Amino acid sequence: MMSIVFDLDGTLVESAPAIRNIANALMAELNLPALDLAETRHYVGNGAAKFLEQALKTRSALVPEEFADRLSRFMVLYAEAPPQANKPMPGCEAAMKKLSASGHRLAICTNKPMAPTRALINALGWHDLVSVVIAGDTLPERKPHPAPLLKAIAELKQPFSLYVGDSDVDAATAEAARVPFFLFTEGYRKQPVNELTYAAKFQSFEELPGLVARFAVED
Repeated sequence: MMSIVFDLDGTLVESAPAIRNIANALMAELNLPALDLAETRHYVGNGAAKFLEQALKTRSALVPEEFADRLSRFMVLYAEAPPQANKPMPGCEAAMKKLSASGHRLAICTNKPMAPTRALINALGWHDLVSVVIAGDTLPERKPHPAPLLKAIAELKQPFSLYVGDSDVDAATAEAARVPFFLFTEGYRKQPVNELTYAAKFQSFEELPGLVARFAVED
């Protein structure tokens, strides 16, 4: 059996619309132009601070002395946002259930802060499916540093492991951790597929249990 660690935003959930709404509440308070969905997707992946830094920078509103206060306000809005605004990717829950029923242990490793991550997992009813959650504020390091992924794998305590994600950040994390990477091609990837290193790729979560089964046999 294997440890299977999932990224969250862009992999298991379509979170960009919800994050856009949170960010735009802050943009409105600051009298700044709103983010569109494509821009939001482009900024997701490196944690809340980096997201806000990029959003403010493109609006010529990144003031270092004010950033801590703006980030604090962003995190308050983030915590207040309804988790139900995040939608599961089609087929991901069924795939997770199949993998769990096959004896694999599942974890989430995300750069999203822990409080909204836990709220989202509870809202989706995934608390019984996911054994371990490593969030963006669990450790001093965030992805693409390998430490969060390695911690998730260590806590799952299985002899073999793989990482499932959607982005260049996830690919770099897996490579740094020397963990096989399965690429979900329909997420928030910034680089072309052929520029990323992966053990397998898939377009639909219906494919994932079969890919895992074949990989486990080959491994």
